[in-house]
Amino acid sequence: MTTSASGLPQTTAASLLAGRKSLAKVSALIGFDGFVDNIYYSVDKRKSATEYTRIPTLKAYGERIAAAAGKSANIEVVCQAVKLGGNGPIMANAMGAQSVPLTYCGMIGDKEIHPVFAELAKRSTAIGISEPAVSDAMEFDDGKLIVGKHATVANVTYENIIKFVGAKKWADLWNKATFVGVVNWTMLPHLTDLWKKIQKNHAPKKGEARKTMFIDLCDPSKRPVAELQNALKVIAAFQKQHDVILGLNESEGVQVGKALGIECAGRDEASITKLAADIRAKLGIHTCVVHPVAFAAAADATGAVCVPGPFTPKPKISTGAGDHFNAGFCVGRILGLDLAQALQTGVGTSGYYVRNAASPSVEQLAKFLKSL
Repeated sequence: MTTSASGLPQTTAASLLAGRKSLAKVSALIGFDGFVDNIYYSVDKRKSATEYTRIPTLKAYGERIAAAAGKSANIEVVCQAVKLGGNGPIMANAMGAQSVPLTYCGMIGDKEIHPVFAELAKRSTAIGISEPAVSDAMEFDDGKLIVGKHATVANVTYENIIKFVGAKKWADLWNKATFVGVVNWTMLPHLTDLWKKIQKNHAPKKGEARKTMFIDLCDPSKRPVAELQNALKVIAAFQKQHDVILGLNESEGVQVGKALGIECAGRDEASITKLAADIRAKLGIHTCVVHPVAFAAAADATGAVCVPGPFTPKPKISTGAGDHFNAGFCVGRILGLDLAQALQTGVGTSGYYVRNAASPSVEQLAKFLKSL
């Protein structure tokens, strides 16, 4: 294992600025989820019609709920924002902010694009195949609690994509793409089947360039272990056709490790970095990334690297931080940055986002990295 060298944020900033013009040559295709995210604070004490104090932590919120067992509780929430949600749209929006040309295909409206995705539609070619699902996210200083209404996730199927996009147009989009991002396996029940049909129907022809393909499972604890193991086999099969990057947060990394028979010795940097390397080796994929809150680790054929993150204890927003990490890491890889610089781009993109509640441009990200 190697840990990032001193000055990495500054050298990464220089690499980003030097390579940003080449992003115009990229053709990215990202899918397939889509959510309307309602962001709430929970009220602890209300002082007046306009003033209140928050329940500060998820722990305190949980204690209040537990104390109501056998009785009842009335907890007021105050909406802070209504924004685009879903791992795919957030990641795509972040990559679009960094000037990556892309198409987003997913649950963003079946007749017209839902207004919450208007910014994404400006930054991409937006194609809807279903109405979005809805997530209510209650944010705290130490985490978030998401309550969802997700019936439309069942609409994400290969057949539905062909119905809404058209067989020829979809084939053209897939064949043209140099980068593909497919996320949120956990919440899309037919995604494994969709992957198999893509492998069968869109196998690259001899001599065609390999795509960079990013996959994020998104908390597989909801799904049976056997389904996760089957999905991992299908992901590994993609490596025969494309260069696969598997992105995982800390919990997801541990769960995937267990599903593969890999034990993680701890939650420290060395253990998580080894976990990334072991998962990559077991699946035989190009790259595995594991990103806890305070740092990020990754492994590819060149070795394994760990990079500290610009952690802040008081984020303006936390929902979407992981998707911004994914976007930044993928932009780094698209630009040909080495593993350490790509990780720095990932943690930098996420760090900027949680401080500013906005996705950075390449120039804004470079300025932020130079300040670290």
